[in-house]
Amino acid sequence: MTFASHMETALAEARAAAERGEVPVGAVVVSPDGQIVAQAGNRTRELSDPTAHAEIIALRAACAAAGSERLPGHALYVTLEPCPMCASAISQARIARLYYGAADPKSGGVAHGPRIFTHPQSHHVPEVYDGIAGEEAERLLKAFFADRR
Repeated sequence: MTFASHMETALAEARAAAERGEVPVGAVVVSPDGQIVAQAGNRTRELSDPTAHAEIIALRAACAAAGSERLPGHALYVTLEPCPMCASAISQARIARLYYGAADPKSGGVAHGPRIFTHPQSHHVPEVYDGIAGEEAERLLKAFFADRR
């Protein structure tokens, strides 16, 4: 199978989140056969839910579609390095591959901060690929926060 990135779909979700006044983060879950099974943008403000990060919403939808709490063989594309909460959920869902765009030195949980996947309590560690469309994701975030300052 040829590799196809789904980061543009995640970026579209991030742009839509920004238009709703949410932090522009988008996520896409892709099945082992390369089909998008769920996609989402942040909705924490809209839903008054601190757990309504793009990754969590997309994982919930993908798990519901699969009828399982686990998604072996699936990939997750997200525009920003997942926070510790999302990284833990990614491990719990048994995501096979994580692709993310912009690094998050302040709140990240994969390459920064607690580095969730390095802990012995992390029973599953996905393959991690960073920097995928990272410059575009970073531009979206910087523009969003510049408009609010």
